[in-house]
Amino acid sequence: MHDTVIVGGGIAGLTAALYASRKRMDYRIISSEMGGQFYASGEILNYPGVVETDGVEFQKTMEEQMRKNDVEVVRETVEKVERAGEDFNVITDKREYETKTVILATGARPRKLGVPGEEKLLKKGVTYCSICDGPLFNAMDVAVIGGGNSALEAVDFIGDIASKIYVLTNEAEFRAHEYLQEKAKDNPKVEAMFNADIKEIAGDEFVNSLKYEADGRERTIDVKGVIIEIGRTPNTENFKDLVETDNEGHIKVDCRAQTSTAGVFAAGDCTDGHEYQYVIAAGQGCMALLKAARYLAMNR
Repeated sequence: MHDTVIVGGGIAGLTAALYASRKRMDYRIISSEMGGQFYASGEILNYPGVVETDGVEFQKTMEEQMRKNDVEVVRETVEKVERAGEDFNVITDKREYETKTVILATGARPRKLGVPGEEKLLKKGVTYCSICDGPLFNAMDVAVIGGGNSALEAVDFIGDIASKIYVLTNEAEFRAHEYLQEKAKDNPKVEAMFNADIKEIAGDEFVNSLKYEADGRERTIDVKGVIIEIGRTPNTENFKDLVETDNEGHIKVDCRAQTSTAGVFAAGDCTDGHEYQYVIAAGQGCMALLKAARYLAMNR
């Protein structure tokens, strides 16, 4: 019977495991992979205490820190978590683990366009995070894909960075908040394209153009960057019978990282905070572990 089982090997789960190890708790961290979305990140300049790094180097640093603190990720796939009286059974593709508490830190995955060139040019001009990679497009022409809040927030963020910003959405109008739409309209760099169906992201070593279809005609625009902001899908499909989620599948948590089920905590991109930043995920991972420890102390 473990004190806690942490599900997920991204920065939220690894932070929770780091604190569990230092508190000498009986824990397991289980994930089919380690690192979460590290590899999808290019340059990282906004993590406190780290002047400059990238996703690959950041993951290497995290792995070194985990080894120093004797954190070992169990490489299994969690298929289900069931309540067992006051405790829980965590069921993987290989075995079951009994635990008094659970921390869900399964992250989220960006929704993808599914067009030619998207995978090939990832981190070579294609990104799903304007805050992470927007500064790389200084004085460049950029395309932002999407018409909701996250897309126009990306437009706002790179407004003083890019030289030209094309905003393409497959809808007839933007769905973002009015103030975001007004800011985009007031920016002379921004050109909106509605009812645009993205066909291909082109380039050899790096992005150099984007093909789309609108009004029955195929067009090409020359861009050096493509920021895709069409939403994210939380990796919570296996836990919807365990905890309450919002309409998009994000796990609902309170300020203590507690879910709707006592003893189950959640952290990071799988939660309903809708702010996808490493520093936020790390903080929530820490909070979830400390609150799980307090829960155990109060229920002994």
